[in-house]
Amino acid sequence: MTVPIEFYLLLSAGMFCIGLFGVLTRRNAIMFLISVELMLNAANINLIAFAFFYGNVTGQVFALFAIGLAAAEVAIGIGIILVLVRNYGDLDVENATTMRW
Repeated sequence: MTVPIEFYLLLSAGMFCIGLFGVLTRRNAIMFLISVELMLNAANINLIAFAFFYGNVTGQVFALFAIGLAAAEVAIGIGIILVLVRNYGDLDVENATTMRW
């Protein structure tokens, strides 16, 4: 007995909506990064579900590349967070507008 693809798509849509809500409403930089990770994981669920549905590994390969991209994004994001904390003592992403030239 296999799980229908619609369940994977509903799970992915729910995760993506939660991540999008977090990106649009949170001002904390760490919560912002977690929300972006949720959105990327939702895309990975879609890729793997369609790869399983069609019986090829292309979606799994793309999901692996997306996981690598997410790791690089977290590394850069943590660097930006450290600069924010060092300069402002706060994790508020709205303070980053004052870091411009």
